[in-house]
Amino acid sequence: MDPALEALLALHLIPEVGPMRGRALIQHFGSAQAVLGAEAAAIAKVRGIGSELAEAIASWPRTVNLAAELALIGELGLSLLSEGDPLYSPLLAQIDQPPLLLYVWGELRPSDHLAIGIVGSREATAYGLSVTKRMSFVLASAGLCVVSGLARGVDRAAHEAALAAGGRSIAVLGSGLGKVYPPENLPLAERIATQGAVLSEYPVMRSADTKTFPRRNRIVAGWSSGLLVTEAPLRSGSLITANQALEAGRSVYAVPGPIDRHTSSGCNRLIQQGAKLITDPGEILEDLRPELSAPSAVPSQPQHSAPATVANTANASLSLEEKILFEALGPTPLAIDQIIDQSGLTAATCNSSLMRLEIKGLINALPGRRYSRRL
Repeated sequence: MDPALEALLALHLIPEVGPMRGRALIQHFGSAQAVLGAEAAAIAKVRGIGSELAEAIASWPRTVNLAAELALIGELGLSLLSEGDPLYSPLLAQIDQPPLLLYVWGELRPSDHLAIGIVGSREATAYGLSVTKRMSFVLASAGLCVVSGLARGVDRAAHEAALAAGGRSIAVLGSGLGKVYPPENLPLAERIATQGAVLSEYPVMRSADTKTFPRRNRIVAGWSSGLLVTEAPLRSGSLITANQALEAGRSVYAVPGPIDRHTSSGCNRLIQQGAKLITDPGEILEDLRPELSAPSAVPSQPQHSAPATVANTANASLSLEEKILFEALGPTPLAIDQIIDQSGLTAATCNSSLMRLEIKGLINALPGRRYSRRL
């Protein structure tokens, strides 16, 4: 690894330094390497750095196990991304306190800079999940990278739909990449890493806590050209993310919901406060038209009024895998394991194909990862 990047990692690992103090130190001394080689008395002269922190920085080899962190990075096949790297989002660099360093699992591309953040309730309803999947699928198909936080509920649905569309997705964690949270989403994180990237600013083995999630949210908002909230209660991390997006000068979009459902109260409030009401992903694409190379070629939100029958699937342009799964399903719900066994398809193929069938309105996704043909 480049010595300058190693020095930045060491500075990043010193407790209480953080992005703001880290930048102040680098600006004062010229580089992270120079900061780490400075004496405590000189470090203490930097604004915002007290004598106690200055001593900790000057004696960093006693408290920071840089070799161990580098070993973990190598063992897990991670990379590091610093501000100034061409792959570091220029939009992220504009926010208040952008991360000094990001750990990357997967592969970032320059096209990932054109992104839409999608967030919402961890306890999403069937309505919220359905809306999220349709929005994410179309937006990813249009070439937007879907950014979310890998949480349960809406986040998971947004990532899965983007992958099912063959698009790009970025997951930003509130934990280290060696401690994926929630743990049941580890298989999804692995899939995202093959079709995008999983990011974190935290040391590899840092566990998630109540302090890490709000800071994670600023990266979701900062990386994205706009933020879509599909379902959220009044008191939620999604509204914190929306506020961070507004502070960063991003467009905020919200899907309206029933007025008697608390899981939609946050979205309805955002709309009252000026967020753009969204009922079709094409409205977001139109809003972001200057940033899209060919928005006119993007389909609008799929319509689902017609019932799914064997006769009308011919008009749905189903792939071979989708046809196999559609024929395997009936009105009686089947669990995902049963579907995999009956179809003979791999779990990854089943997941993505079932998502596409759901988006096309041909099957129902039920609690407990069960599916049935829509009648």
